[in-house]
Parts: sequence; C-alpha cells; structure tokens
Amino acid sequence: MSLVLFLLLAATGILLMFVYEPSPERAYDSILTLQNEVFFGKLVRNIHHWSANFLIAIVFLHLLRVYFTGGYHAPRQFNWLIGLALLLCVLTSNFTGYLLPWDQLSYWAITICTGMIGYVPLIGEWLQGLIRGGPEIGSATLINFYTFHTTVVPVLLIVLMGWHFWRVRKAHGVVIPRAPNEELDEKPESVLALPNLLMREFAVGLMLVAFVMSFSVFVNAPLDQAANPGMSPNPAKAPWYFVGFQELLFHFHGLFAVVIIPLVVAAALVLLPYLKYDHQVGGVWFVSRKGRRLGGAAAAIALAVTPIWVVLDEYWIDYAAWLPGLPPALRGGTLPFAVLLSLLTGLYMASRGRFSASRAEATQAVFIFLLVAFAILTVTGVWFRGAGMALVWPWNL
Repeated sequence: MSLVLFLLLAATGILLMFVYEPSPERAYDSILTLQNEVFFGKLVRNIHHWSANFLIAIVFLHLLRVYFTGGYHAPRQFNWLIGLALLLCVLTSNFTGYLLPWDQLSYWAITICTGMIGYVPLIGEWLQGLIRGGPEIGSATLINFYTFHTTVVPVLLIVLMGWHFWRVRKAHGVVIPRAPNEELDEKPESVLALPNLLMREFAVGLMLVAFVMSFSVFVNAPLDQAANPGMSPNPAKAPWYFVGFQELLFHFHGLFAVVIIPLVVAAALVLLPYLKYDHQVGGVWFVSRKGRRLGGAAAAIALAVTPIWVVLDEYWIDYAAWLPGLPPALRGGTLPFAVLLSLLTGLYMASRGRFSASRAEATQAVFIFLLVAFAILTVTGVWFRGAGMALVWPWNL
C-alpha cells in the first residue's frame, strides 16, 4: 500500500511541477492557476495532497503492526531501523511540501515548526538559519524546501524502500500471524509470490487508488489566503503530524518538548529490537493474552490521565507562581518530566510485579501508554485549541 501511494505521489508530483513556480511572488498564483485553469488540475493536487497524508498514516500503522506482532525481533532488527528511517523521510517529505502553496496556513505552520528548533541548545539558531536559508522564511526557504521535496527526499525514499523490501525477502518474508498458544512452525507452508502475492497486492492497490481518487473528488486540499508575513492567523498551528509536539510546549519547557523528550523516545525506538527479552514471540498480537489485557489497561489509564493533566495544566498548575525561585527549564521541564518518568516507571514495575508480566509485556504497556497519550495531545492540538491557542471545551466548538 505504501508503494502504491508513493507511485501516486510521484506521478501527480511530476504533473504539478509543470505548473508550479517555486518563488514567493508566483507560488500561490501558480496554485490558483493549477486549480482554476488547468484541466483536472485541482483533482491532481487533491490526489497528491491526500496521498501524502495517507502515506504517513499507513507507514505509521505498518510500524505499529510490526511492533505489536513482534516483527522486530531477530533476524529483522535492522529492518525495523530502516522502517523508522522511512517514517522520518515520509514526514520530511510532507513537511517540505507543506510550505509550497505559500498560503497563510503553510507559511505560519512552517514558521511555528522552525521556531521550535530555536530551543535546541547551542546550535538552535544555526539550525534555524540552515533550514530557512536565512534569518526569516523567504525565497531561500521555499527553494530549499522545493529542492528537498522534489529531489533529495524522493531519492532517499526509493533507496530505503528497495533496501526495506530486500531485507524482508532476506528474512524469508513477513512474520506470520498466529494464536498465542499456537506452536511456531519451523517449516511453515509457503506460497509462490507469483501469481499469489502479486495478484493480492494488485487487487489491494487498485482498491487503494480507487479510494484515494474518490476521496479527492469530494474533499479538496486546503488552500488559505496568500501568505502574509505581517499577519498571523489565530490560532496558528503546526501541521497535524507535528501538532502533538506543539501541544507539548504548553506542558513542558521548550528544551524538553522539542529536544529531550523526542530524543529519548527516538533512542528507545532505535534500541527496542536490541533489548533483552524473556522470550521473543513473533506473530502473536500484543505478545500474549496477558499482554493484550495489560495493553488495554495502559490505554485506559492514558485515556483518563492525559486529558485530566491537560485541563489541570491549563487552568490550575502554575509552576512559575509556585516555584518562582527556580529556573524555567527546571520548574517547567525537569519537574514535570520527572513526574512523567515516575508514572512510566510505576506502570512498568506494576506490570512486572503485581501482574507478573514478562519484560516484553511490560515494555509494550509503557509503549501503548505513550502512544495513546501522544495521540490525545495531537487531537487536543488539532481540534481543541482555539483563538490564542486557548483550550476549547467540546461543547463550545
């Protein structure tokens, strides 16, 4: 499915390049020309836009399937890392393409995201200038993003996808799903890739293309007014796939929200296949029946705790007033981060001790808690932040 979406993106992207002009003076007008004067231009842009967004979801869901079925254990550890690199490239592709319409939505979203980079210690301003091509978002930024979006990132995706598929074949295919108590077949029954797998993938690909095209007919890609650097929309938000990090800025100091927490999570994901587990179960969803129950409990805890924490932090928690003598990074970063680590440690230890979970089951419970919590933060940032990024109650939407 990811390959089909990539091919759709490549085909529609090539067509868009015939009309698009990567300059601040002409970019927005070229999009209007594409949508209003070019035959099927709006449809082509819609297909490109929604294929890119669906690709994020499908790659992310694929990684979740690999994790929850134990498909990252030997001999597939390195392929997990390639999958993470593919997700990073897909996000980079979407991020660099987000600015190209040069409208208010895209301009200020990129302004917010590049502004977050300023929290990186020592080299934050240098990184901002490198990405923007200067101190402000302008012509150099657009050229940089256009070049990366149309050349560098597609080449990386092609290389990584080919490498990923080759590693799957080298590992004798994907992990075969099985029941928790089902014995692992040392010589599982195999089927020929041609024509069995090819016909199945072809049918799924056709259905996916039909869905994307149908969706693109009825739902247009967003296009706001032309970018105005002197007037920010209210609220101004990051792209939806980065809104979770923007939401973190309301609850953690920028150093923790933008640097420390993402780096800790990224390091954990990289090390995940190489941790020592009690037993490596491949093909069983959520490790075991106990793992499923613990995962459900962790999700329920996250569903309860995260919204309460967001509301309390919005209306009640005030570290600056409570601890005026402490540096902002300490009271707004180290302190809440320590609380989060204590909660995760408690969840892990309770899973291991009280419920006699294996290391894989307990680790999975922590993973699910973080996954659900971040999803709630993303939903909050997308739908429940209004003017001035103030929290909006559901009944006031």
